[in-house]
Amino acid sequence: MNQTLQAQCRIDTPLGPLTLAATAHGLAAARFDAQKHHPGELALPDLPAHPHLAQAATEFAAYFDNPQAAFRVALDPLGSDFQQAVWRLLLTISPGRLSTYGQIARQLGRADGARAVGSAVGRNPIAIIVPCHRVVGHDGALTGYAAGLPRKQALLRHEGLLQAQGILA
Repeated sequence: MNQTLQAQCRIDTPLGPLTLAATAHGLAAARFDAQKHHPGELALPDLPAHPHLAQAATEFAAYFDNPQAAFRVALDPLGSDFQQAVWRLLLTISPGRLSTYGQIARQLGRADGARAVGSAVGRNPIAIIVPCHRVVGHDGALTGYAAGLPRKQALLRHEGLLQAQGILA
């Protein structure tokens, strides 16, 4: 995995602008403005025609039209081995489903690692596609979201999860 960022672009979404960044190998970031752990302005060329950025932009538009739309853009996020493992598990949470920090920790063989999982989830650099918004507390309560709880609520509502799963909003 080569982590040299090549290009960026901004796209508009119903939840505010997203800054996308890509390497030669895939989408490395999709961050909302003022999101926690946002690296700030990137010194990268603005190239919305970059193949990974263009594909991601198209897929984000499809998702906001239909929450069941699949994301197929290649991903290349930068993170520790543990973060990468958590993010790979997040990718297995399909639309219409939820998981908890504890469930993810148990899947990783770290039954007592819910807080470490929460930290990795919070540092997810690829909002929505790596669906950290689908992770809730053990009791179903909404917990932190790096892009803000109102966005998490909006995403879960968009996917029909607030009503269907009895999530505590």
